[in-house]
Amino acid sequence: MTDQFAQPYQQIVQDVLDQIRLGRLKAGDKLPSTRELADHYQVAPGTVQRALTELRASKAIYSQQGRGSFVRKLEADAASAPVTIESLAQQLAELTSRVEMLEQHRSQRG
Repeated sequence: MTDQFAQPYQQIVQDVLDQIRLGRLKAGDKLPSTRELADHYQVAPGTVQRALTELRASKAIYSQQGRGSFVRKLEADAASAPVTIESLAQQLAELTSRVEMLEQHRSQRG
């Protein structure tokens, strides 16, 4: 989901990343040309170039001279998934603890 207050290039970056996460773009898929993306997002080609630079820097895509830009296989994400799951589990445990404390406080007051 794109942030309406983000810069246009940031909206493009977020949209492409969302498409990758949702599986609409898969590893090896070729992105549309700069001109096609500029037309689609109704922005200048330079804005698209900046978005592509950001996507390359984040390792989401790679570019080949004369061939275009392609979705990169995100092996690093697969390796970091357990850390993310552990982090989410910890956050869930903390939230559960807070809810239990609030329920205890509420039952003592009522």
